[in-house]
Amino acid sequence: MAEANITFVTEFIFLGLSSQPRAQLILFIMFLFFYLLTVLGNLIIITVIQIEPRLQTPMYFFLTNLSFLDICYTTTNVPQMLSNIVGKKKTISFTGCAIQMYCSLSFGMIECVLLGVMAYDRYVAICAPLHYVVIMNKRTCVHMVIVSCTSSFLSSMVINVLTLRLPYCGPNVLNHFFCEVPAVLRLACTDTSFTELVVFIFSILIVFIPFLLIVISYARILLSVLRMRSTSGRLKALSTCASHLTVVVLFYGTAMFMYMRPQSKSSRSGGKIIAVFYTIITPMLNPLIYSFRNQDVKGALKKVIKWYLRGKLRISHSFLSS
Repeated sequence: MAEANITFVTEFIFLGLSSQPRAQLILFIMFLFFYLLTVLGNLIIITVIQIEPRLQTPMYFFLTNLSFLDICYTTTNVPQMLSNIVGKKKTISFTGCAIQMYCSLSFGMIECVLLGVMAYDRYVAICAPLHYVVIMNKRTCVHMVIVSCTSSFLSSMVINVLTLRLPYCGPNVLNHFFCEVPAVLRLACTDTSFTELVVFIFSILIVFIPFLLIVISYARILLSVLRMRSTSGRLKALSTCASHLTVVVLFYGTAMFMYMRPQSKSSRSGGKIIAVFYTIITPMLNPLIYSFRNQDVKGALKKVIKWYLRGKLRISHSFLSS
């Protein structure tokens, strides 16, 4: 009879990042700007890579996928957050929360694996340049992306099924700005130690192992660079890796801190701030980092801008002539 009287949660209420009206307005303007910059910046990167023949290489194939992934990742979370900031009803249905949690976790995991694949690509390019075309052929690159997506979607499904099968009978106030596994687990009205253990194990498989691959790849790259006699060769090798390393530090540092520490020791307010970095800040910075620190992308971007401006001038000249 006691179990029959339990009322299960049908929706969650977001506390968001702030309850102050002035702070909410500032946050709305700031995150809307970040979101638009993320979408526009990543679309520009994708467009430039697709139309520039010199960028049709494995490195930029992976960068295209990363840019598309960043758009999907932020779109999963940011519009919902912006709606909650300006709207009076700061809720999400249980089903909506489940979908958001699954998509967000899946895209985050894919990014982890993809960053590991990109590190391996740099390792082959610098440490085995003569075999690069053979090892990193188009078929292999496509298979790597497919494996990254498949493993991440399946892993996210396991975590979400285990999380959502727990009873949620109140409270339903989610101290976060989107549905994320660590935040949702805190609301379960039962022991969550087994689910937390599963999350930790999958974090090792999907987050830590690619990170370990990145560390090993760059350790080998550093050794190879130190053996180079040419200073210009060293600088060129390091410049191709600098952008990727910057993204890895930003994304992995915050994601590992969030998912690979005991939930009992995690700060709820601190967790929200950390989540801002890997869900909003990093996807926004990715196109800026890759465009400003990459000479090939900058050159292609300038070429596209010149081509666009010339087209505009021709149209204007034809209009005035007529």
